[in-house]
Amino acid sequence: MALERMDVLGWRNVALGVWLDLTTTGLSPADLAGAEADFVLPFRAMADLEAGSIANPDEQRRVGHYWLRTPEIAPDGLAAVIDAAREAARAVASAVHQVSELRTVLVLGIGGSALGPQFVADALAEPDDRMRVVFLDNTDPDGFSRVLGPLDLEETLVVCISKSGGTAETRNALLETQAAYARAEIPFEAHAIAITGEGSALWKAAEGWRARLPMWDWVGGRTSLASAVGLLPMWLQGIDADAFLAGAAAMDEVTRIPHVSRNPAALLALAWHHLGQGRGARDMVMLPYRDRLVLLSRYLQQLVMESLGKEKDLAGRIVHQGLTVYGNKGSTDQHAYVQQLREGPDDYFATFIGVLDDGYHGGVEVDPGLDAGDYLQGFFLGTRKALSEGGHPSLTILLSQLDAYRVGALVALYERAVGLYAFRINVNAYNQPGVEAGKKAAAEVIAFKPRLLAALDDTPATVAVLAERAGVSDQSVAWFLLMRLGANGGVRYFPGAGPWTDRFAAAPE
Repeated sequence: MALERMDVLGWRNVALGVWLDLTTTGLSPADLAGAEADFVLPFRAMADLEAGSIANPDEQRRVGHYWLRTPEIAPDGLAAVIDAAREAARAVASAVHQVSELRTVLVLGIGGSALGPQFVADALAEPDDRMRVVFLDNTDPDGFSRVLGPLDLEETLVVCISKSGGTAETRNALLETQAAYARAEIPFEAHAIAITGEGSALWKAAEGWRARLPMWDWVGGRTSLASAVGLLPMWLQGIDADAFLAGAAAMDEVTRIPHVSRNPAALLALAWHHLGQGRGARDMVMLPYRDRLVLLSRYLQQLVMESLGKEKDLAGRIVHQGLTVYGNKGSTDQHAYVQQLREGPDDYFATFIGVLDDGYHGGVEVDPGLDAGDYLQGFFLGTRKALSEGGHPSLTILLSQLDAYRVGALVALYERAVGLYAFRINVNAYNQPGVEAGKKAAAEVIAFKPRLLAALDDTPATVAVLAERAGVSDQSVAWFLLMRLGANGGVRYFPGAGPWTDRFAAAPE
């Protein structure tokens, strides 16, 4: 392939340390030229968003995560608010570092309050970090036990992150954590920090805690890494959060350029649109060739799929848009699903991410003149070549090194690409009605448990009988609930020939 073609179907910024190659996407120079007209409105909409327009019409909210790394562009005096919150987070971390007994950070959160911080914590972890960071990001009793059990709570700082203060998973994790401190007879408040909306239930509950830091309704969870949600864990761990912010701000600057060929986020959005036929017809498979990027696909699943997976467009029309993301890491992928990528259904495009600096330079020669990094790059370029020869499209992102500055730039690149793509297909990237529907349905199911328990007596009865007594219309839901109760000693379980003849009775007092 002629290198001149990469100049036309690619982008580079040597100072930023990021290269983008679209030569294996199937795009042509004519496609790039033709796309300029298609992105006029997305560029204008993004500029309006940064100027403070209502970008989330469902909730009548502005979208201001870009202001977090460049506060001076924020409207209505918000720059001072952002600066004050940032310095408060920095001061909290500095004060914690003065307490020599505190060595571990336990982050309680879910979704955007966990996935982004987890990705950054793992990507930038070092053996000499100031503090170790662990997470509770579910409402799994066994998960609580696995994380809390080994912790020395005297040495642990708890950071509870929930914008509303009422997210069930985070609330449950908080209650379990508080109970663990109570059992150990250790005062919880001196070990706890809340990051939440001012005036929320959590804000009020945390009045006597070590610190409270604000979240705002104009910053969505999945785009909150440049707020205290991401910055406090970074500073506590010892990550250079200022470099992260600088990298994100530098990427923001180049992705504001209103020309597709000169804007890497627009080029990404164009490639997604082209490869997915404007409706997400192909999955996006992330293939990052560094162990430190193994959590990137999990982070991007929320950023991309929660933002773009929408039933309706902004005009209220049924469109069922989306872009499926999955991935692991290279070269692990060579021994896993790359077999299907090479020879299976033609239903995806790959995103290769390579890093030039190996990060560690003390390795041995594994073959004459070759080290392990040579093999990693060989697998990266070889897989890219094999997929291309098989007619499978891909795109490539190359980073000069993997540090806080480049991770910030990568996050900002994908945030802007998602925003531009959403405006290109006319969907609201900043709401999540499907998530809210799931929460509502879950609340209804959870409410069935006490009704089923009240319907039990000493005489074993089938699910049909118990569901009718309890007023539960879905017998399958009733069966699942009763089976869990049986497994945990809450009811007596009498197996039948199948679920319809299984019987349940009250557990003995």
